[in-house]
Amino acid sequence: MQDTPSIALATFSRPDADDVFPGLCVNGQVWHIASVPGLAAFEGTDLLGVFDRWSECEPPVMAFCRSLSTSPTQGAIALAELRLRLPLRPRQIICIGANYRRHVIEMMTDHDVGSEAGLTQEQRRERATRLMDHRAAHGQPYAFVKPASCLLPPGDDLVLPPDCAQIDWELELAVVIGRPCFRVSRENALDYVAGYAVANDISARDRLNRRDIPGMGLDFIAGKGAPGFFPFGPFIVPAVFAGDPQDLTLELRLNGQVMQHESTADMIFPVAALIEFVSTHMSLLPGDVISTGSPAGNGTHHGRFLQPGDLVEGRIEGLGSQRFSCVAEQLGAGAMTHRPFVALTEPER
Repeated sequence: MQDTPSIALATFSRPDADDVFPGLCVNGQVWHIASVPGLAAFEGTDLLGVFDRWSECEPPVMAFCRSLSTSPTQGAIALAELRLRLPLRPRQIICIGANYRRHVIEMMTDHDVGSEAGLTQEQRRERATRLMDHRAAHGQPYAFVKPASCLLPPGDDLVLPPDCAQIDWELELAVVIGRPCFRVSRENALDYVAGYAVANDISARDRLNRRDIPGMGLDFIAGKGAPGFFPFGPFIVPAVFAGDPQDLTLELRLNGQVMQHESTADMIFPVAALIEFVSTHMSLLPGDVISTGSPAGNGTHHGRFLQPGDLVEGRIEGLGSQRFSCVAEQLGAGAMTHRPFVALTEPER
């Protein structure tokens, strides 16, 4: 898969300067967004500001990209001369859980999740398959919110907290919203998408379940809210150039070994259905991100979790790649750590 998209938006800086600017990258050449004909008014804005006015920006961007094939435009900077920065800081990050059919079926088959006792592995697989088919036809997506402080900029290391032992990867297709979106039907949902990007919903598995109040469900702050737990970008490919969001290949490598390899066609709820569900229950803003779930092959499946020194590389067809190294967190004096639950023990009689 190609590491750099043919056409993408991103945020850049020069290695020897403090200026940070939104840019349009076409075949390895970068133009400041304000230098695109018709977008001079965007001088001084950031990429979130571009998506705030995406309906105004998209036509000049498309026209400029088309013009490059016939008359090369001056003023470009080679991508190799620039540093990629965090593309934008979304106001809201919404993540989707359990959204890949094969992944959920394998979990329910291998780990006896959601099945009654006494079934054989083949019976569990048959039951899981029926349940996922029924869920796709009649169910609803499962969504949660992740804080913006989780964002991991390109080139930064993922700092692994010392007070959790099961830090997992989840490569995901991210959807960037292009205009205010509330109570939108799936038939119209893709009209609200500005672009797509690579994301990774890092999770601390051993923090997710709350044994002290099991009826309350999962603890997403403790399990998914740590700094750096959402590597995002670095490129955002405009939807018109990204192809079919339900026909993209995802691949994650850990230290060079393929751990996840799947097509977005395996989603239980496609992107349009996710936007319909989320926008039915909350208002989406330009620049918001919906991370659409992760396929089979995470650390839980392999029995291998992230460790200091690991190199993680995630790629999505046509959207580029992201890579980060893992390092151990160095706790300062007085730093608080996660307090594990201690079960009540009954006194001896």
